[in-house]
Amino acid sequence: MAKTILIVDDSASMRQLVKLSLTGAGHQVIEACDGKDALNKLTGQKINLIISDVNMPNLDGIGLVKAVKLKPEYRFTPIMMLTTESEQSKKAEGQAAGAKAWIVKPFQPQQLLAAVEKLIG
Repeated sequence: MAKTILIVDDSASMRQLVKLSLTGAGHQVIEACDGKDALNKLTGQKINLIISDVNMPNLDGIGLVKAVKLKPEYRFTPIMMLTTESEQSKKAEGQAAGAKAWIVKPFQPQQLLAAVEKLIG
């Protein structure tokens, strides 16, 4: 069954790469260029998963996770971080904010899809 996934990354090419992997697996994708844009796109529709970069302008990924968790309708939406950040302290910060998974770029599409499946399959 198709799930709706919000991809948040300031890199258009990275969003495109993630979108290709997800749509190839039958998912619907909404794109946002940063955390602020992502929050503007959370208008009450059902989002099954959010995949976000950490380092972005306007509102970074950790800030986005915290903001999403404050929205009652998205409080339980799983959030996966897809980032170049591999430091344990950043991962711990993301986890404390509410991120459920952490994938370090560069990544293999199968790795991403396996994590997506685990979270919303």
